[in-house]
Amino acid sequence: MTQKLIAVSPRKAALVGYEDDAVQAHQVKVQLQYASPKHGSELAEFRGESPHMNDYYDDEWHAFLPRDETNKSDTFGKWNLGNQWVGVIVEAGADVTDYKVGDRVCGYGGIRETHIVNAVDNYYLLKMPESMPWKNALCFDPAQFALSGIRDSGMRIGDTVAIFGLGALGALAAQFARLGGASYVAVIDPIAKRREAAIRAGAHAAFDPISQDIGLELKKATGKLGVDVIIETSANEQALQSSLRGLAYGGTIAYVGWARAFKGGLDFGREAHFNNAKIIFSRACSEPNPDHPRWSWRRIENECWAILQGKQINCEEIINPVIPFLECAEGYEEFVDQHPERSVKLGVTFS
Repeated sequence: MTQKLIAVSPRKAALVGYEDDAVQAHQVKVQLQYASPKHGSELAEFRGESPHMNDYYDDEWHAFLPRDETNKSDTFGKWNLGNQWVGVIVEAGADVTDYKVGDRVCGYGGIRETHIVNAVDNYYLLKMPESMPWKNALCFDPAQFALSGIRDSGMRIGDTVAIFGLGALGALAAQFARLGGASYVAVIDPIAKRREAAIRAGAHAAFDPISQDIGLELKKATGKLGVDVIIETSANEQALQSSLRGLAYGGTIAYVGWARAFKGGLDFGREAHFNNAKIIFSRACSEPNPDHPRWSWRRIENECWAILQGKQINCEEIINPVIPFLECAEGYEEFVDQHPERSVKLGVTFS
């Protein structure tokens, strides 16, 4: 029997069996080769800490409202963990004309051995050229939020930039900053292997927030000026405090990370009060885009896929570690939840 990874209870994952339905005329069946979870919002839900558990975001009110008894969130025991996958089409329905058996594709969905998906006018069933690394494809989702953070920050050629947090989103943002013409890119993360990987990928300097005064280090590196732009992906309140300290007067912080409630220690009475800082909250899929109507989430998606296909971004050390599918329940708990310092973005292989 085929298996899939589910969340059975808060902070507990398991592989369970399932049976595929018959492939309908508009569908294809994909045999997975690789997959990856989402370490940010998915992890919050896995831990039972997401605001979506007891509340929901109402698009009309643009506010979180409490759930009632009719729409309580109850996903544990049936929620297929995972974000994106790469695989090969092994069966195609009669009405499918844009795909064929043997095509290598990338899609959204849980970590499982097979997926049956719509293949008629489905933008999110993405064909992969043979030259495209599978790790690049699995970075499609975080790349969108990294690119939108760079764009929303207003970064221009020659700007100095700092990236706080080197999960997949921050690691990609550092590379996008270089690609976009930043003259100096500093990366900040407490995990040494993440800093070292970012340097190999093109960052100019790396700092450890545990042992260094990051705000002061950024001022030292820029002749006391501070960096023009900060991309904050860690969603940590001390990182935001350091960002305000290391930012140039009148500079911009693009706040990309999905924060939980801060516990205390953030002090806007210090550099924030004196230095005319701008904080932009950036989210690729919030529409209309800040540059509407010229830019949209779809345009961001298209640009990211083209950049990843063209190997302008290197995701080899971002999908790390890579574990066998049969070990992914324990691996999810270990590398995503309990010890996130041991991973950047977890990869799963089915071979």
